[in-house]
Amino acid sequence: MSGAAEHMDRIYRWQAPIYDLTRKPYLLGRDRLIAALDPPPGGTVLEIGCGTGRNLIAAARRWPRARFYGFDISSVMLANARRAVRDAGLDKRIMLAPADAALFDPQQVFGRGSFDRVFMSYTLSMIPPWREALARGCDVLSPDGELFVADFGDQAHLPKAFRAMLYRWLAAFSVTPRLDLEEELGRQAEARGRVSKFERPYRGYAFLGHIGPGV
Repeated sequence: MSGAAEHMDRIYRWQAPIYDLTRKPYLLGRDRLIAALDPPPGGTVLEIGCGTGRNLIAAARRWPRARFYGFDISSVMLANARRAVRDAGLDKRIMLAPADAALFDPQQVFGRGSFDRVFMSYTLSMIPPWREALARGCDVLSPDGELFVADFGDQAHLPKAFRAMLYRWLAAFSVTPRLDLEEELGRQAEARGRVSKFERPYRGYAFLGHIGPGV
């Protein structure tokens, strides 16, 4: 097990069973992302850093004609995801595997080279080599594929005291908002002849990013 995997397991060993219940109030924008996926019939969707499987289950129910894949570096979270997917009766449509977001080989992990949709929900803020992880997500898109990101924002239009308190709390869980995410999305898109879009909803509480095919 890598050092990064051990670190994530230490963080989530006791939190995993209650993670979804405790995170629902403040991981904003996840359901907007899922609603925007709109994969083609028979299409493939990959979640990078699938955690407990909550998002994959919601997406599989929202888009019943697509196939879903997810991986996580934490064996603790992945074990919870497998149980949740099985309990939801979706283990035929959702494939899970262990992998490192910055290094994964989709052919080796899932037996396929690309995906129609790739999404990252509140994961980049927990991945130290987050630019590499974002690049890998772009690299595994099909020619007409789209990438979606939701994560913590800069809190620019929220009270300074709230922002300071939130950042201190996030740091306790090794979470660092990626304040230059918009610029990095633009760089990754431009390097591949694609286009990017960016939003700061909830008064900057969250960042929502998108990379799609070039015009």
